[in-house]
Amino acid sequence: MTPAITMRADAPVLTRPVLHNKSAKTNITTTIPRLGFIGTGRLGQLRMQALMDYQNALTSPLAHFDAVFDPSPEAAQEAAKLSARTHISSSLDELLEMDLDGVVIATPSALHADQCVAALESGKAVFCQKPLARTSAETARVIHAARLSDKLLAVDFSYHYLQGMHTLRELIAKGDLGEVFAVDLVFHNANGPDNPWCYDMTSAGGGCVMDLGIQLVDLVMWLMNSNEVNQLSSTLFHQGKKLRPPYKDKVEDFAIAEFGLGNTRVRLTCSWHLHSGQDAVIEAQFHGTHGGAAVRNVAGSFYDFEIYHHQGASSQRIAGYPDSWGGRALTDWINRLARCDQYDPQVEQALHVAQVIDRIYCR
Repeated sequence: MTPAITMRADAPVLTRPVLHNKSAKTNITTTIPRLGFIGTGRLGQLRMQALMDYQNALTSPLAHFDAVFDPSPEAAQEAAKLSARTHISSSLDELLEMDLDGVVIATPSALHADQCVAALESGKAVFCQKPLARTSAETARVIHAARLSDKLLAVDFSYHYLQGMHTLRELIAKGDLGEVFAVDLVFHNANGPDNPWCYDMTSAGGGCVMDLGIQLVDLVMWLMNSNEVNQLSSTLFHQGKKLRPPYKDKVEDFAIAEFGLGNTRVRLTCSWHLHSGQDAVIEAQFHGTHGGAAVRNVAGSFYDFEIYHHQGASSQRIAGYPDSWGGRALTDWINRLARCDQYDPQVEQALHVAQVIDRIYCR
């Protein structure tokens, strides 16, 4: 059964049920998925390379790299070098007309919604770089298109796939931490993004909250298995000066937000260009009545993490680096696509996350 979703008044309503008629043709795939890649800049190529590295360790191919499209011919040509069979498409329309099972989208955020909808309406499953869209209304439109087309849609919320994260989720679910009454989330990037569009509200949909904070909002909602957000407040800054809503002209480079997640109070702090003494500070601290837990990066790394279970002054390491987790969300989507390309309602978590982000931005 598809879970209920609380919608903003201006968002499309997801009312059409997905019906699976056993007498009708099923969407089970019988061959290795044929993929197209839309957007082959740094992130797009990282996803392709992670997939290729994973595939090289297998005895049979996980997917075929059939096509790429990027407005930059140089970026498209560089990505196409990863596989001899890859076709360089001259336009998005040309790629979507190809006989593909799915597409991977890694373009600027302002393009996500329209590109996802176009791909879904052309009969392709979609894996999209986060965020799925800039606002909850756009996010609902994409999910609505996925349900109408009955196609698999997933978002690259990759922290779910850190080694040990499912163990932490089970600890929380079983009550090993007792009642989790507070969570502290921190994500500071001392450098900030290098793409100019990330600093434009129209293109990006927001600043450091949309770039960094959204990952931790998704993570805490997934780990706590809750979408019950209440009593949200936020304060955004740009170069040390407090911004006032509506946030249209400048994106924030420092943000503080606090909200209730059921009975748990969540505090989020994130930033770009903060003088933090290291490249990155990434933490999620869970405070319970019977124990605590922590997810944190190591020595300023964006890629090396450790997960701990605390009890009093003692601490047990659940998991940690080395851990090649960057491509796991994508390979999980491909494995699911290989079995069945039908709509999966778990993607609706992205809408709940988008609604929280909207509230942080007072939208």
